[in-house]
Order: sequence, then C-alpha cells, then structure tokens
Amino acid sequence: MTFQRPITSQASRPLTFGVTAINEHGEQVETEIAGEAPLTLYVDKQEIVTLMTLGAAPEALAIGYLRNQRLIGSIAEIAEVHVDWEVDAVAVTTRHGLQATERLGKRTVTTGCGQGTVFGDLMEDIDNIHLPQGAVLQESTLYALLDNVRLYDSLYKKAGALHGCALAKGSEILYYVEDVGRHNAVDAIAGIMWLDNVVGDDKIFYTTGRLTSEMVIKAAQMRVPFLVSRSGLTRMGWEIANKIGMTMIGRSQGKHFLIFTGAERFRFSDKAGA
Repeated sequence: MTFQRPITSQASRPLTFGVTAINEHGEQVETEIAGEAPLTLYVDKQEIVTLMTLGAAPEALAIGYLRNQRLIGSIAEIAEVHVDWEVDAVAVTTRHGLQATERLGKRTVTTGCGQGTVFGDLMEDIDNIHLPQGAVLQESTLYALLDNVRLYDSLYKKAGALHGCALAKGSEILYYVEDVGRHNAVDAIAGIMWLDNVVGDDKIFYTTGRLTSEMVIKAAQMRVPFLVSRSGLTRMGWEIANKIGMTMIGRSQGKHFLIFTGAERFRFSDKAGA
C-alpha cells in the first residue's frame, strides 16, 4: 500500500508544572512535577478508550495505540488525527473504518503503569510474527547505547514520575519519548515510526520499565529484534520473547546486563587484550 501521511494536529501539552513543596529542612521549595491528563480516543466518532498521558506526543500516541492493538493495519488507512485538549479528546478519521472490531469486545487489563489495556487475545497472531534473523548486537554497541540513554536530557531528571522509551539504530537514539506509563511511551514511538515510515528490523528498543508480555508483543509487532531495559522482566514476557526469538536484555545499567532470550544474536567483545 502506498505510504500516505495523515493530516495531524500538533497539540503537545505543557509537560511539567511548578508547585511548592516543603523539604526535609522545613523550607518551601519550588519544584517541577510531571503533567498528566486524560485523553479519550475516538475513531470515526466511536469512543475506544481513555488514556492517561503526559501529552508530549498525543497524535503519535493515538496512532501507535491503534497500531499496537491491531485495530489499524497501515498508516495509509488513517486520514486525520486531531487533538483537542479543551475536551481532552483525540479524534481519528479513517479511510475505510476500523479493522477487526470484534477485538473491542474483549479487553485484558495489563501490568502497564496506569493499567494498560490490550484488546483481543494477548497471544493472537504471535505465531505470525517473524523477526529478522540476520540482525546482531555487539556488546560495545549496547554499552554505547546505555551511555547515551544515561546522558540523554530526559524530563525524568527534572520531574521524575515518568517512564522513558527509546528507539535506536546502533547506539544512536532516533526517538525518545517519556510518559506516565511505559505502554504509552512505546505506543507513541510506534506511531512516530509509522508517521516517518521507519521500519524496526535493524533497531533496538530501550525502556526504563519492566519487560512484560505487553512490552514484548508491542516490540515484536514493530519487528524490533532487540528489547533492552534497565529493569527486570515477567515470566510471560520471557516466554513470549523466547517463543518468537527476540533478544531480550534486562538489568542493563553501566557495564552490567543479563541476556534472557535470543543470546544467539549477541556478540561479546574480545576481551583477551583487555
């Protein structure tokens, strides 16, 4: 299908708000806290879900949500995305209507921060996902990426209370999105990838959050072969990553990491001369 970029609004909200707090010395201090607002998603005037979000990339969040829920099969099927914060809503207009609307009848509440929701069967279509076999990840590349993430000028350093997700090619961070829930951040990156016509076959996905089944499935749907987190993982996340052959690396900070699945894609550095 020919790539067609939809018409989108550019309606990012203020990401932090100044409030007064009292520190351990009893002093009043001005500090920044993360924003949060409800955003109700409508598709062709049908209400789908309400997402609690920071509001950094609401259009991409809506697109990525529809992509990862498998309700829209291609960015070319979306004609317009319009966010209106006066009514806390995002309206998506499609060219041919939603796909697989029967999935809307079944919801699974996930372990995502803020209670993420996945429509339909979590394991549906897993057997049809085939990740690229030739992709490899060098140990030196992983270390360089972790260092770049550490040095990134993230909102978390200023306000806390957020999860961050990054899409990288090698050690280069292509996109970095923060939100109040990691599932929102990964959806927003999925939406940006569609908007920019970027494929995941040679990319690395990094998240500050734990590696749950939801995170693994979403990364797999983007055809990203490498999933890296500074946090741990769940049993179901491990089982799915193992089943589809994804390279999943957790507890990644500094020079420490644990490869849980897909070790055949990882290349350790020759430390003989070290």
